[in-house]
Amino acid sequence: MAKKTTKKKAVKKATKKAPAKKKVAAKKAAPKLEAPEKNATATKKAAAPKAAAKKAAAVLPALGSVAPSFTLHNQDGQAVSLESFRGQNVVVYFYPRAMTPGCTVQACGLRDKKTDLAANGIVVLGISPDAPKALKKFQEKDGLNFDLLSDADHKVAEAYGSWGQKQFMGKTFDGILRQSFLLDKEGRVAHIISKVDTKTHAEDVLGFYSKL
Repeated sequence: MAKKTTKKKAVKKATKKAPAKKKVAAKKAAPKLEAPEKNATATKKAAAPKAAAKKAAAVLPALGSVAPSFTLHNQDGQAVSLESFRGQNVVVYFYPRAMTPGCTVQACGLRDKKTDLAANGIVVLGISPDAPKALKKFQEKDGLNFDLLSDADHKVAEAYGSWGQKQFMGKTFDGILRQSFLLDKEGRVAHIISKVDTKTHAEDVLGFYSKL
């Protein structure tokens, strides 16, 4: 009789363990069904930066075309219009931020060449997203002798293809692209310096106009 009782207990234990194996199997199978959805999401995320890069691409004005017009406030809060300089050569240069190292070197170079620039009928207009108050500090601090214009919403920079993606310290962001546009006396784009050397910028500008 003892042997029969042992067999019955063994059968009951085997019956109880069977459902547990099915549940484990079901849990293991579940992730396989979700995998394709996760992969699809990953693909979308990977494609997003590429799409953003295409949207941020800057388009420069064509050489020989009339430069985009604008009216911006200078360091004194006065409205300055590009059209008011017709009949003169105009350098419209975009720089990221007032009082930063590279921008200061570039501005001071133009300051020091004021006499030579004027002799060639060249007017300089510096444009950045800074507020007029910050531009005034920049002008006074470094004794700048030309107008600095505030393009707070960067609309003018966009019109000149000087707003787009930049990289710094491993980070990607939208900002001012340091570029200079050399306009002739008719307001047309005569030359574009898309890779500006802040140390020789003033000399590069004079060198171009001396050939006209």
